[in-house]
Amino acid sequence: MFEDIIYDAGPADEPEFLPIISVTDEEEPSQDERYPEALPLIALKNTVLFPGVVIPINVGRSKSFSALQDSFQKHRYIGVLAQKDPKVEDPVQNDLYKIGTVARIIKLLKMPDGSTTAILQGRKRFELNELLTNSAFLMGKISPIEYDTPYDKMQFSALTKSIREKSKRIIELSPNIPMESIMMIKNITNNIFLINFMASNLNISVVDKQRILEDNDLLNKGSMVLEYMDKELQLLEIKDKIESKTRSDIEKQQRDYFLNQQLKTIQEELGQSGPGSDLHDLIKRADKKKWPKNVKEAFDKEVTRLKRINPQMAEYSLTFNYVEFLLDLPWDKVSKDNFDLLKVKEILDRDHYGLEKVKERILEHLAVLKLKGDMKAPILCLVGPPGVGKTSLGKSIARSLRRKFARMSFGGLHDESEIRGHRKTYIGAMPGRILQAIKKAQTSNPVFILDEIDKIGKDFRGDPSSALLEVLDPEQNDSFHDNYLELEYDLSKVLFIATANSMATIQPALRDRMEIIQISGYSTEEKVEIAIKHLIPKQREAHGLKGNQIRISRKVLTKAISLYTRESGVRSLDRVIAAMMRHVAKKVAMEEAKSYTVTVDALKDILGPEKFQPDLYDEVSIPGVAVGLAWTAVGGDILFIETSKNTGKGKLTLTGNLGDVMKESASTALSFLKANADSYGLDSDNFDKTDIHLHVPEGAIPKDGPSAGITMLTAIASSMSEKKVKPYLAMSGEITLRGKVLPVGGIKEKVLAARRAGIKEVILCKDNEKHVQEIKAEYLDGLEFHYVKNMKEVLELALV
Repeated sequence: MFEDIIYDAGPADEPEFLPIISVTDEEEPSQDERYPEALPLIALKNTVLFPGVVIPINVGRSKSFSALQDSFQKHRYIGVLAQKDPKVEDPVQNDLYKIGTVARIIKLLKMPDGSTTAILQGRKRFELNELLTNSAFLMGKISPIEYDTPYDKMQFSALTKSIREKSKRIIELSPNIPMESIMMIKNITNNIFLINFMASNLNISVVDKQRILEDNDLLNKGSMVLEYMDKELQLLEIKDKIESKTRSDIEKQQRDYFLNQQLKTIQEELGQSGPGSDLHDLIKRADKKKWPKNVKEAFDKEVTRLKRINPQMAEYSLTFNYVEFLLDLPWDKVSKDNFDLLKVKEILDRDHYGLEKVKERILEHLAVLKLKGDMKAPILCLVGPPGVGKTSLGKSIARSLRRKFARMSFGGLHDESEIRGHRKTYIGAMPGRILQAIKKAQTSNPVFILDEIDKIGKDFRGDPSSALLEVLDPEQNDSFHDNYLELEYDLSKVLFIATANSMATIQPALRDRMEIIQISGYSTEEKVEIAIKHLIPKQREAHGLKGNQIRISRKVLTKAISLYTRESGVRSLDRVIAAMMRHVAKKVAMEEAKSYTVTVDALKDILGPEKFQPDLYDEVSIPGVAVGLAWTAVGGDILFIETSKNTGKGKLTLTGNLGDVMKESASTALSFLKANADSYGLDSDNFDKTDIHLHVPEGAIPKDGPSAGITMLTAIASSMSEKKVKPYLAMSGEITLRGKVLPVGGIKEKVLAARRAGIKEVILCKDNEKHVQEIKAEYLDGLEFHYVKNMKEVLELALV
């Protein structure tokens, strides 16, 4: 705020820095003070003199010196005007402002360097009427100017009080202004002088100061001063805030440096290593490591940069972590595969029952590797219901090949950075989980399970499934780019095995890059074998029992599977067997029995009441009921389709919580029968007079799909013709309006469900014959299959 310069009345030399002098007495001239009509004048180049204010000026021009000497010898009064352009050396009237201040010369001082300094006190404002010509110095006719009396004295008093408070705050924030100035301002009793004093000390241009000087309205003059003081205060507050923050940062850095130096000294005394030794250890490890040339160059570059960074800086730890990650990656390190194919097959068969397609594919890949020596690993995707052993199969494959095992779950993953990593410039940046797993495995050719790949999320943070396209493409993954690593990494030797419960939610482009292997649910017979070979030994060991302390027969296992589990896999069965083990372990521990045989009758005591009723066929003695085969997430099931008719207008009513596709199948079946009524011995007019109600029991369970098409058509035809459906017969197939039968899926589950329910004959589409041939022959005992191409064949076989 306060300008600390001596105002120059002469040439624009370098100014000296002295404080502005204020007065304590006689701030305003007395009423009887008289001034000559014509006064000598001096022009100030870089300031404005206000009434009541005392300033020193350095006299440089000869005319100004002559004017001062003449006035000092006569009456000591001199007119002071501000100069419009400070570059003009010999100003005329147009070069000067019209309004100035009469000043009293207090002292003329001769300085040691030969120059003269005049101490001037502003007395009263005047207006220059005429500039008189005089060869020695400037003279002018003047007329004094009075202030207008404030019309609102209370407002004027409040204004000056605000100026006092603002000035106090400015002085507190200005390091160059002594605190004694607050007391000096407090002692100023004249409000007009207060305004002039503050205006004189404002850090504003000469033009702005002149505008304040010329204003006769004291309220307006005070408001202008307060406005400039507001701006000055805002600048000082911002400056103080910046300086405080900078000061705090510097103090923190100094404190951290001091503490780190102390820590370093303590570590040296204790014989511990500091940051420098950690970096030295990394360099020693790098010298022994075999890795690609471009990776070595990147490592050396980062290490050179690391040596120049202060260990206390945040950037040091970021760079150190990156260098350490580079060093920890296995790069060209691979484990040697087990090429003993018979041994591999033995391990796979021992660990998992069934899953022949997957085992065969692994053996084929290993055979090619054995013959060729190098081959890009296949990208397999195992699709099947929960609990069939997809994830555990990956561990078994890794063990059989003698490779390391890595796993990454994609359930709920919705951030692309989880796969590609973050850029290392960010605080807390990490590599993607693909490379983290490779680092943990410590080889570049592990068996890598991508679990639950069908459950990847997608939101504003990116689409992880799109990022996986590069990982799972054999043509691209030899140069995988991780954002954190910023170098290409070869993933082509990794054996990726993805698992999924459904293909529907997998992105088409991602699905195209994988070799899909469908894994169907286990039959009851397969579950019994899995329980005997795997689950019972595992649970027996987990519960501390010996082989002769518990006996579970196949009959008991079959009952437990049908009455207490309803699943495609064996997780629930595993829990059921664990419950049996706990029951026996309690008896053995309490010495109630040395050994125990679990019987069918004992299941209720051990496992509680039956949870499920087996799906058994009930012989139907009325027309209009047909048996279909359905696929569910927990295996196959039989489905009764019931039809009734009554007099009406040809309306079709569908109940049983049916989906849109199933409703369309019913409508298609009815339309086909109407169109071909004569061919099947039905009265076509009867359809228009009859309302048909088709119901599928268990209405709380949603049902959908096209495979009940031929069953619905058979049930409607049976009801309309009053012919019963052949007993112990089930069917599955989609129909068209032309009467053709189309193939459907889930054949294995459906066939096994039919066998469990006691069905003796099954009608399927001709194109499904190949799927039946894939089922083991022992699971088809007691079943007779009829393969059809059209509905005529179905009705001939089904209706008695």
